[in-house]
Amino acid sequence: MSTIDRRHLLQAGAALTAGSIFGVPLDVAAQAAKGGVLVIGSTQTPRHLNSAVQSGIATMMPAAQLFASPIRMDKNWKPQPYLAESWTLSPDNRSVSLVLRKDAVFHDGKPITAEDVKFSIETIRDNHPFKTMYGPVNAVTISDARTAVIRLSEPHPAVLLAMSTSLTPIIPKHIFGDGTDVKIHPRNGNPVGSGPFKLVEFKPGEHIIMERFDRFFLKEQPKLERVIVRLFKDSSSLLLAFERGEIDVHQAVTDPRELERVRKTPGAVVVKGAAPAIGPLIWLAFNIKSPKLADKRVRQAINFAVDKQYILNTILGGINSRSTGPLASGSPYYTGDVEKYELNLAKAAKLFDDAGLQAGANGVRLTLDLDAIPGNADQKTIQEYLKVSLAKVGVEINLRQSPDFPSWARRVSSLQFEMSLDSVWNWGDPVIGVHRTWLSSNIKPGVIWSNTQSYTNPKVDEWLAAAGKEMNLAKRKDLYKQVQKAVVEDCPVAFLYEQTFYEAYAAKVVNPPAGIWGQTDGITETTIKA
Repeated sequence: MSTIDRRHLLQAGAALTAGSIFGVPLDVAAQAAKGGVLVIGSTQTPRHLNSAVQSGIATMMPAAQLFASPIRMDKNWKPQPYLAESWTLSPDNRSVSLVLRKDAVFHDGKPITAEDVKFSIETIRDNHPFKTMYGPVNAVTISDARTAVIRLSEPHPAVLLAMSTSLTPIIPKHIFGDGTDVKIHPRNGNPVGSGPFKLVEFKPGEHIIMERFDRFFLKEQPKLERVIVRLFKDSSSLLLAFERGEIDVHQAVTDPRELERVRKTPGAVVVKGAAPAIGPLIWLAFNIKSPKLADKRVRQAINFAVDKQYILNTILGGINSRSTGPLASGSPYYTGDVEKYELNLAKAAKLFDDAGLQAGANGVRLTLDLDAIPGNADQKTIQEYLKVSLAKVGVEINLRQSPDFPSWARRVSSLQFEMSLDSVWNWGDPVIGVHRTWLSSNIKPGVIWSNTQSYTNPKVDEWLAAAGKEMNLAKRKDLYKQVQKAVVEDCPVAFLYEQTFYEAYAAKVVNPPAGIWGQTDGITETTIKA
C-alpha cells in the first residue's frame, strides 16, 4: 500500500477525483493525516456557503464546519458553550448577554469580537428566510469587545436554540460589512469563517474541501484534518460510492431499497432518527385561494380519500412514520389529539356532496392539477398513487412536472398551483420552522416555504403570537395544542408522513455528531480509525 505524509496531503487538497485526492486513495490519505479525512456524500448542491442568508441542509451542513455559532445544543436539547463561553438571560426575558471566548479568531487571523456578533445577528434577522427566528430582536448592543447584548421587543423562548448550529453563523464584519448586499456578496462562495474548518475549495456540483483550522478556539479540536463533501447528481451514484468505500458518510438514506443495501455493506453503521431537531414533514398542500379548494369540506374530503398507511408501508417501505399535524412527533410541543383523517371513502363522498360537488355522468366531481418537487422519486410515485386513489371519489388529477426546483418553487410561491406535494421542516422550535407556514402575516408571494397555502385563521395567528413569547413550558404546550387542532381541522394541507433521517457511516468513523442537529453542527470530535 502506498503512503503519503501530512505535508503532501495538505498540498493535495484542491483536486478531488472519485475516491482520491490527486489520485491518492482517500483511505491512505486519512491514515496519514492527524485525525483523518472524513468524506461525506450528498446529492444537495449549495448555491453558496453563507448560512446567514440561506436555509437548507445543502448550505447549512458545510456552513456548520466553516462558521461557529454562539452556542451548541447537546443530544438532550440543552445549550452548551461554543463561541460564547457564557450567556445570561435577563430576569424579564428581554435580553441575552453573550460573553465571547477571548482567544477566538477568524480564519484570516482577525479577532472575533462583539461587533461581529452584532453584525451577524442583525444580518440574519434582516436577510434569513426564517423571519420569525430573530423577529423580536430590536438591536444588538455592545458592552465591550467580548460582550454583545441581544435586545428583544418581547420574550423569545427559542432564542438560545436559534443561536445554535448554522442557524446563527458568526460571519466577519470586515468581509461582509463592506456595503454589498449580503445575499449576493461575492464572498458567499469563498467565505472567511469562524468555525473548526477553513475552506480550501468549493466547486459547485463536485465538491467542498475544508481543512482543519489550527487556531480554532477549542483546543485539540477539530480532531479531523479534513472534511470533504462530495456532491453527487443522484442517490444511486452516492449509494454506489458508499458501497465501494469511496465515501465515509451517506448523509441521508431515504429509500427502503437503498437502506437495505447500506445495511448489507460490510462494517456500515446506520443511525436512525439522526438530527431530530430538523423535523421534516411531507404533505399535500392546497391552494385555498383557488375557488375549487376554498371550501374546507373539499379539502377534508380529499384528505379522507388518501390512504396514508399505504403510502407509508407500500410506497415508502415502512421506514418513515405517520405525520398528524404541523409539529413533528419529536417536538416537545407535539400532540396527537387531532383528527387523523384515516382512509374513509364514504365520508369523503359525503363531504363532497355537502359541498355541492356531485359526480357527473362520467363520475367526475372535480378536476385538479397536482405538482411535486422535481427530482424526488418518492414524490413522483406518490403523485401517481394520488391520481388513482382520488379517482375513486370522483377527483380527476392532472399530474404536472416542473423541469427543476426553481421552476416548481416559482409556481408554488406565486400561487400558480392547485395542489402540490411539499417538504417543510420544523427546525427545532415552532417559532423557527412552524410559524412561517401558518401565520397570515407570512403570506408572501414569490417566497417559497412561507405561507404558500394562503392560510388565514385569526385564532391561529393569536395563539402563535402568544406561544412565540410564552416562556412557561406548560402554557406554551397548550397554545401549540390549540394551533395543531385548528390547523388540522381547517385542512390547508393533508399531512402525509414524517421523513426519518437515516445516516450511514463507515466502520472507521469514530464519534460522529450526536446532537439534535446531526451533521448540521460542527464536526469537532469525530476521528477516523487508522
